[in-house]
Amino acid sequence: MGTNSTRMTTTWKKTKRTSNTFLEFFRHPLPAFDHPIMRGILPFAALLFVTTLGAVPVTSAGDEKQSDSHAHDFVIFATVFTEQGFTLPGAKVRVRRTDESKFRWEVISDRRGELGVRVKQGAEYELTIEAHGFKPQTRRIDAREGNREDLTFQMQPFAGGKP
Repeated sequence: MGTNSTRMTTTWKKTKRTSNTFLEFFRHPLPAFDHPIMRGILPFAALLFVTTLGAVPVTSAGDEKQSDSHAHDFVIFATVFTEQGFTLPGAKVRVRRTDESKFRWEVISDRRGELGVRVKQGAEYELTIEAHGFKPQTRRIDAREGNREDLTFQMQPFAGGKP
């Protein structure tokens, strides 16, 4: 029994010593200033700080096009509901230009039944929405005027229930 109590005491002392070293890290989380890492980081951080203070933003003619890249976009917002008025998450919306046969954008409604699609202005679009157990719906959107269209869909279930 004396051997067991000695082991327990020894283990306790080792744990306590490790514990103090661990706590000392939080008292002094950064190495000393004469440490090699600090000698490399401090001058770099000071240089970075000084150069950013004196930095003046410079714009050129090419930068204006990049900053206004979404200036001529048209945004389609939609909210999808069931027949009873509950939101419908997971409804798939596909958007294409009316003069094209291939759908270019595809979005799925979030848990609140909401979705958004950003398309280019100046065209007419066709939006098709589909959800499991509901009849698909199609709407035309004129994006030639304005910059936003808000839609609300009330999905109708199939006559015999789920297909």
